[in-house]
Amino acid sequence: MLSTVILAAGDKPNPLLPALPDLLWGTIAFIIVAVAVYKFGWPAFSDMLEERAAKIERGLEAADRARAEIADERKVLEGQLSEAHREAAEIRERATENARTIVADAQNKAKDEAASILDANQRRIAADTETASRALRSDVGAVATELAGRIVGEAITDQALASRVIDRFLDELEASATAKVGVKES
Repeated sequence: MLSTVILAAGDKPNPLLPALPDLLWGTIAFIIVAVAVYKFGWPAFSDMLEERAAKIERGLEAADRARAEIADERKVLEGQLSEAHREAAEIRERATENARTIVADAQNKAKDEAASILDANQRRIAADTETASRALRSDVGAVATELAGRIVGEAITDQALASRVIDRFLDELEASATAKVGVKES
């Protein structure tokens, strides 16, 4: 087919077809370059592509591991956070219970102290009342004996008689005072 194209053109060279020596040397040069690239360039290029693919694969695996580690850490942190919330709630509950216990103990202690103070004061009042009553009995007894002696005109020398008269007078006085208090309370 090439020969028919050349013959058809006659003596004029075809600008689309190179000359036969150029075609031959161009083909040989192309084959030499193609063999050199296939022998030396292609393995390096192939190794570089494989190395890049391996790096990319390692990067993807590292990313997957990092994602898995992050997910695990997140689960651990969430567990720790929920544990911290639970512990905080328990601490608040214990603190509230302790506060209630302290308040209850303080109230009981205050009640006990108030009761002991009240009891001591009542005993003191009873003792003071008893002391005042004795002092009053002796003073009233002496005044009543002297008054009775003036009324009768002679002094009562019998101590037993004087004591009975004084006791009867004070008992009547206490009974009348108690009756008056009972009437006022009603």
